[in-house]
Amino acid sequence: MKVSFYLKKNETGTDGKAPVMGRIRIGKTEAPFSAREKISISIWDTRSGRALGKSHEATQLNRRLDAMNVAIHARYRERLQVGETLTASQLKAAFRGIASNQSTLIRYFEEHIHEFEKRVGKDRQESTFKELKNAKRHLVEFLKENRNVQDIPFSLLTCSFIEEYDYYLRIRLRFAPRTVLRLITRLRRMIKYAGNEGIISGDPFYAYKPVHPRDTQKKYLTLTELESIINRSLTGGSLNLARDMFLFSCFTGLAYTDMCNLTGENLFKAPDGILWIRTVRRKTGVSSHIPLLEIPLHIIEKYSGTASTGKLLPMASNSTINKYLKIIAKECGIEQNLIFHAGRHTYASTVTLSQGVPIESVSSMLGHKNLSTTNIYAKVTDERIGADMAALELRIGDRYRLIQTDSAS
Repeated sequence: MKVSFYLKKNETGTDGKAPVMGRIRIGKTEAPFSAREKISISIWDTRSGRALGKSHEATQLNRRLDAMNVAIHARYRERLQVGETLTASQLKAAFRGIASNQSTLIRYFEEHIHEFEKRVGKDRQESTFKELKNAKRHLVEFLKENRNVQDIPFSLLTCSFIEEYDYYLRIRLRFAPRTVLRLITRLRRMIKYAGNEGIISGDPFYAYKPVHPRDTQKKYLTLTELESIINRSLTGGSLNLARDMFLFSCFTGLAYTDMCNLTGENLFKAPDGILWIRTVRRKTGVSSHIPLLEIPLHIIEKYSGTASTGKLLPMASNSTINKYLKIIAKECGIEQNLIFHAGRHTYASTVTLSQGVPIESVSSMLGHKNLSTTNIYAKVTDERIGADMAALELRIGDRYRLIQTDSAS
């Protein structure tokens, strides 16, 4: 599939500008389309299909043509991934269909959700699909309550609209800053996609300043808190199961979804006899290799053969485990709002980094693409600071002495 651009010179205006046209070619089929742009013939390069020079007119046009080219290729890849075969005319319809028929925010959002749903289970996650539907629902409710309309044209999207929606989420619905930011980010992404497809010009977010959540919540357990959960005697199989699955995350760093997907094939014994987990993170597609410590080894042995459909662990739903973790936290005197993902933070902060494991090794075991992501989990605990300073005292304690002087008379 190829996309090229050319001028329709027989429609050159008195200002010396001609309409820019595009052409899609797939195999032996081709389909022309209007790029909805005009450019001076004097600065158009026929060979490259772009404007020449670095003038504002040339750079702006080239930027829009590049965005259009990217959008058409994206549409083409989407269709291929769901097993469709396309002619040039069909791809043109798929690309232009949104621009002509879905030029309003909610209808465009719905089209994007529809296309996203086709890719769930292939290269998109069910959880993200649900988040998209939830974000669209809040937008629909906002428009109905604040504007008394069911949809809004992209041409009416302004910074004041964004700020009004932000106010609605924060004040009217009393959502936490993190929730507001997540919903606003979904809207921003839709507008970015529409801009790439030439549906909207300009960015209504240009002057918008989001209220970023202050990260005051401690997301990891201290060594003392972790030991209290390990040693606590719990009544009831559900509480014990929730505690064990959480501890498995605390001592492997695996996220909930990745633990759900573990099978016996993910276990690997190294030549030195140490058992490892080798998996690929579902969220990022990055490989994660984790040597197993005593506690996760014991948990695997304890629940061997109890999980269904060949899975390694009998995982309950995330919401169910989180409900029981709150009970466990209360029994152990832990004040934070304990959730399953705190296990991953605990592994990074308390179990590994605080015990001197290099951040590069931790990053690899967590399946991160770069160290900047690992730094989010890398909390320096009081225990680590105390241990580091005690070690420092042993190394330099005898080297430095304050000069003794006579006291002033």
